[in-house]
Amino acid sequence: MAKVEIPSFAEIQSYADVMKRIKNRQSHLLLGNGFSMSYDSKIFSYNALSQFLDKLDNDVLQKLFQIVKTSNFELMMQQLENVAQIAGVFGADKKVVDKIRQAATTLKVSLIDAIKELHPEHVFEIPDEKSKACATVLHSFLSNEGHIFTTNYDLLLYWVLMRNEIENAIDGFGRDAEETDEWVASDDRDYSELRWGKYKGIQTVHYLHGALQLFDTGIDVIKEEYTGEHLLLQNIKDRMAKKEYPIFVTAGNGYEKLTHIVHNKYLSYCYEALSTINGSIVVFGFGFGEYDEHIIAAINKASKKRMDKAGNWLMLKSIYIGVFSEKGLEHIKSIQNKFNCPIRVFDAKTLKLWG
Repeated sequence: MAKVEIPSFAEIQSYADVMKRIKNRQSHLLLGNGFSMSYDSKIFSYNALSQFLDKLDNDVLQKLFQIVKTSNFELMMQQLENVAQIAGVFGADKKVVDKIRQAATTLKVSLIDAIKELHPEHVFEIPDEKSKACATVLHSFLSNEGHIFTTNYDLLLYWVLMRNEIENAIDGFGRDAEETDEWVASDDRDYSELRWGKYKGIQTVHYLHGALQLFDTGIDVIKEEYTGEHLLLQNIKDRMAKKEYPIFVTAGNGYEKLTHIVHNKYLSYCYEALSTINGSIVVFGFGFGEYDEHIIAAINKASKKRMDKAGNWLMLKSIYIGVFSEKGLEHIKSIQNKFNCPIRVFDAKTLKLWG
């Protein structure tokens, strides 16, 4: 791979420069937590979630956060799993090991609760101008045979896509007519919940780590929705009150996250979609941290030349990563050699995602 020299932060290109370079090429968008942070950092930052957990009536979790001195939930859950494994090796009492693992489970559930409680109540709390600005950016990729990938758990992307009815925004979910022993006119038939799979062949929107609105029933993956009686978030809260929890990939290093992904049919399909993209991918708000090796692995797989069923050669040719600061730029430089295709960076602040 020919290494691309990454310039200084003062000299890096803008988002507009990137879009000019890839305008005639199939291009995709990968979103991380910076997508939500750029909407409202008071709600979607790790610090906001940490402050929520500080108020929980759970002495064990509070003491653990005081010991580790971090607001990084993934790091905390990873360390709890490490401690459980070490305790097992040294023959610790099984009850102790179980308590450690239960603390990790409690932390995961609390994280979901925190996101749910801090979240804007409904789609129309997002100002119209912000929603439309975001939709314009998303449409610029979807209108050119591109795909949207996100590692976020919140509802912001779902809301923007739904509210603006963006063309080609297909998440793979649809309704099936319920089976009946008698013939029933189509207008009178009962239809299922929104189940994943009906439109997966033309899917363009992929939640790589799950999301608040996605639930695995064991048989189907379903998407929660608005009803005539309740808002979307209220329906999600009602499910969680019944101990039904959204599909979430949180704990562990890259390998452990990938293990979780491959054991869920929806997540594995989305991950495979990322592994087979063609053209270029633009990355916004995703830092490629130490627990994101599985995402790098998918990108590297996509960068291998391959042939589709029609005999066309496909491969991911370039990655454009948005950075917000000199520190972010230095991090990308430090991991550049992990990628098998050229890395270029742009100033993420020049992408006015929310107007």
